[in-house]
Amino acid sequence: MWRKARETRRQGHSEAPKASPTSTTTAIRGRTQTAKGLLLTWMQFAVLVAATVLLNCTGCQAAGRAPPEPYYGRYIGNFTNFAHGIKGKIYAVDESTLFVKSFAYDGTGPDAFFWVGKTPRPSPEGYIIPYPEEYSGIDPPILQAHNRTDIILRLPMGKRIKDIRWLSVWCRRFTVDFGEVFIPPNLDVPKPRVLPEFKRLAHGLRSSNISVLDAKTFYIPNLHYDGAGPDAYFWVGNGSEPNIMGVKVPNEMGSLEPLRGYQGEDIEIQLPGGLTVYDIDWLAVWCVEYRHNFGHVYIPRDLDVPPALGQTKITPPWWYSPTTTTPRPVYSNCREILPNRLQVKWELQGEYIQIELFGRITEDQYMAFGLSGANGRPQMAQSDVVVAFYDTNARVFRAEDYFISDLSQCDGQRGACPDERIGARNDVVVVSGDRKNGVTTIRYKRLLQTNEALYDTAIPIDREVSVIAAIGPLNARKEANAHSHTASDHNQDDIRINFGARNDHACKSSLYDVKDESGPRPWPTRKIEGVRKFRASIGPTGGKRGYTAITGVPSWGIAWYVNDLLIPEITVERGLSYEFIIEGGNDPSQPARYHPFYITDSPEGGLGQKMGLEARKQKAYAGVEYDDDGNAIPTAAGRYCEWEHQTIDKSAEIDTFEEYVKTLVYRCADGEPGYLNWTVPMNAPDELYYQCFTHNNLGWKIKVVDMGASRGANLGSSHLSVYGIVMVISLVATRLLSRGSVLA
Repeated sequence: MWRKARETRRQGHSEAPKASPTSTTTAIRGRTQTAKGLLLTWMQFAVLVAATVLLNCTGCQAAGRAPPEPYYGRYIGNFTNFAHGIKGKIYAVDESTLFVKSFAYDGTGPDAFFWVGKTPRPSPEGYIIPYPEEYSGIDPPILQAHNRTDIILRLPMGKRIKDIRWLSVWCRRFTVDFGEVFIPPNLDVPKPRVLPEFKRLAHGLRSSNISVLDAKTFYIPNLHYDGAGPDAYFWVGNGSEPNIMGVKVPNEMGSLEPLRGYQGEDIEIQLPGGLTVYDIDWLAVWCVEYRHNFGHVYIPRDLDVPPALGQTKITPPWWYSPTTTTPRPVYSNCREILPNRLQVKWELQGEYIQIELFGRITEDQYMAFGLSGANGRPQMAQSDVVVAFYDTNARVFRAEDYFISDLSQCDGQRGACPDERIGARNDVVVVSGDRKNGVTTIRYKRLLQTNEALYDTAIPIDREVSVIAAIGPLNARKEANAHSHTASDHNQDDIRINFGARNDHACKSSLYDVKDESGPRPWPTRKIEGVRKFRASIGPTGGKRGYTAITGVPSWGIAWYVNDLLIPEITVERGLSYEFIIEGGNDPSQPARYHPFYITDSPEGGLGQKMGLEARKQKAYAGVEYDDDGNAIPTAAGRYCEWEHQTIDKSAEIDTFEEYVKTLVYRCADGEPGYLNWTVPMNAPDELYYQCFTHNNLGWKIKVVDMGASRGANLGSSHLSVYGIVMVISLVATRLLSRGSVLA
């Protein structure tokens, strides 16, 4: 079923004619509000399902596209055994790599090696393939005993499989062939595939041609990206275009932090879990929070690339496993153990307890939670805790069972030790993990009562028990180092939890809502008063000093620049007319460069993506018309102009906005700007906002004052409209009549 659906999507992508902007707009206008509501509900459900299906679709490739599983490369043959129990199946992984599946050898040969050559049969006229590949000393190590070992062999000195005729286990001292296999002539081995570069849509994203090195690994050369997207990741999925139903891919360091800026770097990234290139339609750079595609490349259907066996030196294991396909539970229990830093949610599952930790930690930190070493007070010594963190080396979310015998570093016998280092067992099972907006979440489960009485404490469910929690640094072994002794790093007061309770929900807010107080000093808000003509174009948000610091809400990497200032606060007067020159893009087919300008009472904006009641909550004062069906249509759109980073975002290094602008360059696409003439209504509220019609949170405040109240105002200006004069006279007359009636 999955294969047929995916095949249909592919055919539709390649054959369906592109809709014109006009026909697309007409179709959108014709949708009913009921259909929109159903679509929104379906999309919310589909996001949860799609991530689960995509991560667990090792066996759900499109029909005829992926090789059969398990895939080790092109099959060559089996070893023929002559002595010492040589066994194994040999595959060609790529042009210079062989894979031996389930290799066996008794290890008693005095001078045996993997040996290749191009003579008709194995002979002394060959050379060694070192195994292991990494070794100390001058000479390669003699082959040791193996029992069903999977082995990767790389041909040395730039040799390729087409240059050899056989592989042997060869005793060099006695010139004896213990076992051999012959390479078929003209063997067609899997090869990396070169793809186009990233499509350039936003934030200066570009690259040279991308290569698929193997079934899980992409090589992205000459990568450029300004790093200004607030929640951007490498992102893969299915469909004709990148969409919200995708999966994050760790960066070249194995990190799930939002992407940094790149300046022409060559990187390799690897797909997570059971995903391979045969399971996906595209690779993109995607902003999760704002659902925007900064650029992408399509994956062709006719791939024949090497299998992913670790030969690219990127560790393949990932935190996800097929057993973690259950949906995220809705917890009724939640406690905030460390204010604004660590929350704990839990639920009972028969003999198990499932716990989810939410921590505002960095990738070199851990969060620990467990039972106190003494009931009635927080005591680390003699405590039983779980240490949870993201391992950037192994690219895995981990939760380790710890016993803390003493407040010292683990020496293998005593101290803060993982149970496995002191001869016990890790009784904790990781269910899932994620990192988003500086918050790490790790869900795990363990038995309420394990059979390790010495190192594990039973978790009671009939009474309260004292708990402890801490956040601290990881050492080089990825083990817990000592934490600081402050209230933000460990609980100093006795906190008790009854794990058998229901609806123990004391968490007042989400850690995702905690404002990040760290970082550089923000730039002050710029203000514009006494000006009647404005130019609005697009530019970067200025990192932690700019948009978010000014508005208190996250940005998606770009914002309005008005008269070359980042989201200034504009003052206008009731009754006066103002002219806006709009350069935010006018092509709806390029959503990352389509930002119609409008004026609204909504601090969020984005009217074009709102539906039903949500759309009716805001009022548009300029830049929007409504069709016969009540659908909002933007009217203020023009060519696309943007302040772009010359290299990467340097806002963190620069103290003033004036200096920051010097690191930008202003570029405009072909075409004409749009224009918006707005006469401020006399009944306009004191505060409005200029925003983007198609996206949230690009603009800022318009301060509305009475005529003559702003600095630099000129009542005699020719810009004063007839409408404004009439409204002023009407207002004065109304007030005089009202006063007269009172006097009468």
